[in-house]
Amino acid sequence: MKRSILAAMLLATTAGGVAVWQSPAIAQAVMGTKSGVDQSLIDRNARPGDDFNAYANGAWLKTAEIPADRSSIGVGVDVSKVAEERNANIIQNAGAAKAKPGTDLQRIADYYAAYNDTAGIEARGIAPLRPQLNAIAALKTKAQLSAMLGANMLADTDPFNNNNYASTNDLFGLFVSQDLNRPTVNVPYIMQGGLGLPDRDYYLSSSKEMASLRDGYKAYLAKLFKLAGYSDPQARADRVFALEMKIAAAQTDIITAQDAHKGNNPWKRADFARKAPGIDWNAFWTAAGLPKQQDFINWNPETTTKLAALVASEPMASWQDWLVFHQINGYTSVLPKAFDDASFDFYGKELSGTPAQRPRDKRAIAAVNGALGDPVGKIYAAKYFPASSKAAIQTMVKNIVAAFDRRIQALDWMAPATKVEARKKLAVLKVGVGYPDKWRAFPYFAVAANDPVGNLARARQSNYRYHIGKLGKAPDRSEWWMTPQTVNAVNLPLQNALNFPAAILYTPYYDNGFENAANYGAIGAVIGHEISHSFDNLGSDFDSTGRLRNWWTPTDLARFEASGKALSDQYDAYEVLPGLHAKGEQELGENIADTAGLTASYEAYHASLGGKPSPVIDGLTGDQRFFLAFAQSWRTKMRERSIRARVATDVHALAFLRTETVRNLDAWYDAFGIKPGDKRYLAPKDRVHVW
Repeated sequence: MKRSILAAMLLATTAGGVAVWQSPAIAQAVMGTKSGVDQSLIDRNARPGDDFNAYANGAWLKTAEIPADRSSIGVGVDVSKVAEERNANIIQNAGAAKAKPGTDLQRIADYYAAYNDTAGIEARGIAPLRPQLNAIAALKTKAQLSAMLGANMLADTDPFNNNNYASTNDLFGLFVSQDLNRPTVNVPYIMQGGLGLPDRDYYLSSSKEMASLRDGYKAYLAKLFKLAGYSDPQARADRVFALEMKIAAAQTDIITAQDAHKGNNPWKRADFARKAPGIDWNAFWTAAGLPKQQDFINWNPETTTKLAALVASEPMASWQDWLVFHQINGYTSVLPKAFDDASFDFYGKELSGTPAQRPRDKRAIAAVNGALGDPVGKIYAAKYFPASSKAAIQTMVKNIVAAFDRRIQALDWMAPATKVEARKKLAVLKVGVGYPDKWRAFPYFAVAANDPVGNLARARQSNYRYHIGKLGKAPDRSEWWMTPQTVNAVNLPLQNALNFPAAILYTPYYDNGFENAANYGAIGAVIGHEISHSFDNLGSDFDSTGRLRNWWTPTDLARFEASGKALSDQYDAYEVLPGLHAKGEQELGENIADTAGLTASYEAYHASLGGKPSPVIDGLTGDQRFFLAFAQSWRTKMRERSIRARVATDVHALAFLRTETVRNLDAWYDAFGIKPGDKRYLAPKDRVHVW
C-alpha cells in the first residue's frame, strides 16, 4: 500500500511546450520575454482536438530514445538530472573538504565513499549481514519470531525515494502522524506489508504478464539464496513465494486502502492480542521500541488479523526463509556485484523493462540523499534556491489559492454551510516553498567510509527513531516530508499542508524569464493540483484541523461523488496499450486534483493580467501558451513494462493521459478551435468540473 491517507500524494514533473493551432487574434509580440513553449516539440501534422499530447509533444515523441538505464524519459528526468548534478557537486565537495569527524560534511562524504567502494564491498562479501542472518537461524519460538518482526518494522515515511529496488523485511509498516479523530496528538498507524513484488495484484492477477513476472520473481528468490550460500535454494524460494502468496491474499486491495473511513480503526494495545491472535504482541511492540504505546490506528484491520494468523499457522522454516530473503534483498545495492546485478536483473530489467543499471556514482548520489537528505538539502537550498524564486512562487500560490476560493464561492450546487467549511480549510492551508522553515532533527548516526551496509542500517534506524519520537506529542503542521533537492511536490491531508521542494521549481516548470502563461500552465498547474488534493475524494474527508469528519450536506456530497464517478468513467475509457485500460477509480484522487488544479491555475493566470489582454508571443495567445506549457510539462516516453507496472499499482494516470485534463476546461476548446467531430471533443454537459 503506497498511497493512502498515510503516503503523501505524489505529483510528477513538467516540460516546455509547443503550438501551431493559433487563434485568429494576432497582437504585437512582447519583446524580450520567453513564451515558455518549445516550438520544436510540436507535431504540426497532429490535430490538437484529436490528441493534445501528440500535438504538443509529437515531434519529440517520434525521435526521443529512452536511455538504457532508464525506464522512461521526459521533463521529470531532465529536471532531475539538473538536481542530480547539483547534488553531485555538493557531495563531492564534501569529500574534498576533509571535514571533522561527526560533522554533516564528514558523514555525507563517507556515505558516498562507502557506497562507491566496490572493491571493499566485494572483499567483505555478505559478512556484514551475518549477525542478522545468524539471528534468524537461531529463532526457535513464535515469541522470538514476533520480536524480530517488531524489530524489523521501519517507518514507511518515504514513498518517494527508495534507494533499493525492493522493500525491506517488514510484515507491517509504521507511519506516525496526527490522529484521525484527535488532531492534537500524534499516533502510530499500522499498515500492511510483507511482499517482495510491488503489490498484491502481482501475485493474484491471472494475466499472462503477471504470471511471467511471478516466474521471474521465483527465479530471483532462488538466485539470491544461492548467492548467499544457502542450501536447497529452490526449496527455500518455493517456501518464500508460497508464504507471500498467502500474505498477498490477506492484503487489502489498492482502492479500499485509499478510503480513510475504512482505514480509521482506533485500536488499543490490548486489541491486537484479542482481535489479531497469532503474534506475541507484547514482544512485537517492545522490540519495535513502543513498549508503552497504547493507542494505534490500524489501517487494514482485517489484514492485520490474517497476517497475525499466518505467523501462527505457517512453519517457522518458511518465516525464516522469508526473513533471510528480505534481509538480503533490502541491502543488495551495498552487497557484492553479483547480488546487485541479480536485483537489477529482476526489478530493473524484468519488472520495469530497463535494459541497463544506472552508473554506480549516480546511484551513490541517490543513496546519500536517501540517508542524509536534510543535511544535503540545507546546502542545496542555500546554494541553488534564491529568495527571489521563493517569493515569486509564494505569490503564485497565493493567487491560485485565491482563485480556488473564488470558485468555491461561485458554486451554484454547494450549500452555504458546506462552502463555509471548505473556505475555512483553504484559509488555513499551510504551504511550504523551497525548503522548511525548521529543519527536522533526525537522531545522529555514525557513518564509516568502510561500512556501507552498516551505514544504510543506521540511516534507517535513525529515520525510525525520529518518527516514533513524535508519538504523544502535538503535530507540527510545518513539518516537511520531502527534501529540497527532490523533484516532486506533495499534499499532506492530515496536516492540511503542501510542500513544494526547490528542485521542482526550475525550468521548464518555472522560469522567471517566462511570461506568466507558461509558468501558470506548468508549475501553476502543479501548485493547483496539490491545493486541490485537499478537496479530492480523499482530502475532502478532512476538515480544516485535519480531523476525519464529514463536513458536507448529503446533497452536496452526492453531487461531488457524481462528478467523481463521471471523471472515473472518462479515464476508464482510455486504452493505454492494446487491451489495457486506465483505472479511473484507482486514479480518481489524482485526476480530480489535475482537473480542479488546472482550472484554478488558469483562472489565477487571467487574474494576474490585471484586466489587461494577454500578449501574443511567438505567434501564440496567452491561453495557447498556458495549455501547451501544461501539456509539455507532462512530456514523457515510457517502456511498455513500466507502463503496465504503473497501471497496476499507481494512483496517478500515465503522463500522456494527464495532458487530456484539458478536455474538461471550456477555455481549451476556444483556444484551439476544438469542434464536434474531433476525437477528444466533449460536449459541454460531459465536461467534468468537480470544483
